[in-house]
Amino acid sequence: MKPHDEPRRTKASSPPMRPEPTGLPRWDLTVPYPGLDSLEFRAAFQETIQAIQDLETCFERHRIAAGGQGNALSSDQVQAFEEAIQAVNLAMDRAGQLSAYVSMFIATDSTDTLAQQRHSELQAHLVRLDQLLTRLVAWLGTLPVQALMERSSVAAEHAHMLRRAHVQARHLMDPSQEELAAELRLSGGQAWSRLYHNFTSQLQVSVELPEGPRQLPMSEVRNLAYHPNRSVREQAYRAELAAWERVAVPVAAALNSIKGEANTLIQRRHWPSALAASYFQNNVDPESVEAMFRAAQEFLPDMRRYLRIKARLLGLEQLAWFDLFAPVVQSSHRWTFQEAAALIIHQFHAFSAKMGRLAERAFAEGWIDAEPRMGKRDGAFCMRLQGSESRILVNFKPGYNAVRTLAHELGHAYHNLNLAHRPPLQRLTPMVLAETASTFCETLVREAALAQTDTTEQLLILESALQDATQTVVDITSRFLFEQAVFEKRRQRELTQDELCQLMLEAQRSTYGEGLDSRFLHPYMWSVKPHYYHPGLHFYNYPYLFGLLFALGLYAQYRQDPERFRALYDDLLASTGMAETGELAARFGIDIRSVDFWRSSLALIREDVGRFEELAAARLDGQR
Repeated sequence: MKPHDEPRRTKASSPPMRPEPTGLPRWDLTVPYPGLDSLEFRAAFQETIQAIQDLETCFERHRIAAGGQGNALSSDQVQAFEEAIQAVNLAMDRAGQLSAYVSMFIATDSTDTLAQQRHSELQAHLVRLDQLLTRLVAWLGTLPVQALMERSSVAAEHAHMLRRAHVQARHLMDPSQEELAAELRLSGGQAWSRLYHNFTSQLQVSVELPEGPRQLPMSEVRNLAYHPNRSVREQAYRAELAAWERVAVPVAAALNSIKGEANTLIQRRHWPSALAASYFQNNVDPESVEAMFRAAQEFLPDMRRYLRIKARLLGLEQLAWFDLFAPVVQSSHRWTFQEAAALIIHQFHAFSAKMGRLAERAFAEGWIDAEPRMGKRDGAFCMRLQGSESRILVNFKPGYNAVRTLAHELGHAYHNLNLAHRPPLQRLTPMVLAETASTFCETLVREAALAQTDTTEQLLILESALQDATQTVVDITSRFLFEQAVFEKRRQRELTQDELCQLMLEAQRSTYGEGLDSRFLHPYMWSVKPHYYHPGLHFYNYPYLFGLLFALGLYAQYRQDPERFRALYDDLLASTGMAETGELAARFGIDIRSVDFWRSSLALIREDVGRFEELAAARLDGQR
């Protein structure tokens, strides 16, 4: 169990809701509180502290702690369980909302000192909540689960959490050691993670551009990977590598420290490996992940075929790393933020009124922060804020890729909407299912865009989809291989920055193969991806591949029988924290342990490669 989403990173007290000079929105930081220095925020902070204290009092009153309880279940224990679950859900709900709100400020401005102070203050209380949740797991591990579920409707509603707690309890250290580990996390893994995010979000990079040298934030430099001019892309790539090399010492220290801490705790908790612990955390069995990677390995030649086709369209013998996101055609539209909003709202409504209303709210009510700027973290994410509301961060650059990213993150918001009526202990969705709605929504928008555009725009949209597939099938596989190697080698000692670069290059060569020029890979991708620096989520990579292929499998079923699919889909999203992944998949007739299922999903990407090849051939013929 995890008490709250890991705080992201975000901005100062309460800027007004108004369009920014770029024309791109910033999210509304006056909801649910007027600001970090408001009376309402301070009251909520105190209520959260009180809820955690009340939870501790409840535990003390009912003697909820590790220790043998025997096989008999008393009425007192049933009452204790029900009161404890009610108190836990209340504390988690309040802590989650407060944590999300503070993180909104830091994610968009890592230099905001007030937000950093509030975050630090909150973390001390969240550590206590973490400790209490660990104590609850240890206690639940001593209770007869089946008997408890037969005597308590609350237990029956939390059956999945109870069964998982029984397994997790077997992997806990002595209670005093668990408490100490939670307290040390503030100055250990979480501190290193905070250093990484704050430090890298403030990186300024000097780039030689046609108009002259410029100092740009790293997020803008990485956006130059989409520039039509190959010289600009290469200059940005070289400048980015040089910048990562300059800061490699502290970033490598953060990575070594986070993975070193994880190895120590994993060993003490008697998990056979970090990967085994990750499988449990992600609610998936090794056989399913192994079947998925077997299918992905078989599919790598298809992705390399796409990369060779793209090289021909660009007039190159072979792609370099800085060509991966190069546009192959000039778009027939600019795909502004307003156009993106219109397309997404329309297509979400085409699926269901519920999904359409969600998109309308997100664009109308200040849920989205789209403007790239200094101090704002790179990339994109969605997090639940309160009730049915989420908040979405993107770094929008006009183009179809940005449309796709927005649709993806709004898919996460739709998942959150379907989970909104669940208490926190029933919302604990594993990462392998967290990408289900996002990828599904992204695919909805893509198929609609393909159906209503000319062949030039179709080529661009398919290329965008295949770029994403390359990142998910090929690059995620490389990141998985890299992280496996890092965990293994970190057992012996810390790794130097050169060793980390070498491991990354080996992983990239084994996956991209002849699809990329091996002279121009990205040895510092371990610095770029924030996923490695999350102290509580390791192997934050293969769930993306799982999510893509699982969502494509679902989309195939949607195409075959839309009405039946709609009747089941929202319930699936509402149940992702309440059943085993394989059990949920079985509702749609999917066997995730079967290599053939994963092959069938990858076959949909193969169709896209084929369509892309036909359009590319027609375009090249027309240029002769």
